[in-house]
Amino acid sequence: MAAEENTGTTFDPIEESRRQWLAHGWDGAADGMTTVISVMRIHQLFLARVDAALKPFALTFSRYEVLTLLSFTRAGTLPMSKISARLQVHATSTTNSVDRLEKAGLVARRSHPDDRRTTLVDLTDAGRELAAQATMALNAEVFTSPDFNGIDLDSLLPHLEKLRSGLEAGN
Repeated sequence: MAAEENTGTTFDPIEESRRQWLAHGWDGAADGMTTVISVMRIHQLFLARVDAALKPFALTFSRYEVLTLLSFTRAGTLPMSKISARLQVHATSTTNSVDRLEKAGLVARRSHPDDRRTTLVDLTDAGRELAAQATMALNAEVFTSPDFNGIDLDSLLPHLEKLRSGLEAGN
């Protein structure tokens, strides 16, 4: 985040890092470092906005994702393993989120009727309502106006998709 120095000029720590990379002769890595650090900082800023929008609902983003994913299914039910796979998170993270949501009465667990090794997660009416309310808040406070300052999202989104796909393929 840019900050004011005593000189009255704007100081950008990421641009300063880029300048230092170039000064140290790491020209081949300077653009990559600047890109990675910029994306990480943008992630922090977006996550702070998302967290602020979800705070009145006592939800973290990971718990919101579970509720919303369940709300997108026809029956409001998914196996724990599918939740993890679709959200691309470790099973432990899913278990933690589901534990908290269950304690709050927003989801319920049950054994799969045909496979006792599988645990299903059911969205409760309260969970469906909370997911809808939280989505309305996120749409209004974050997603409708993500502050791209004139950046053409139609041109940005394909670049982000290509970057994400390339990184995921490398895993």
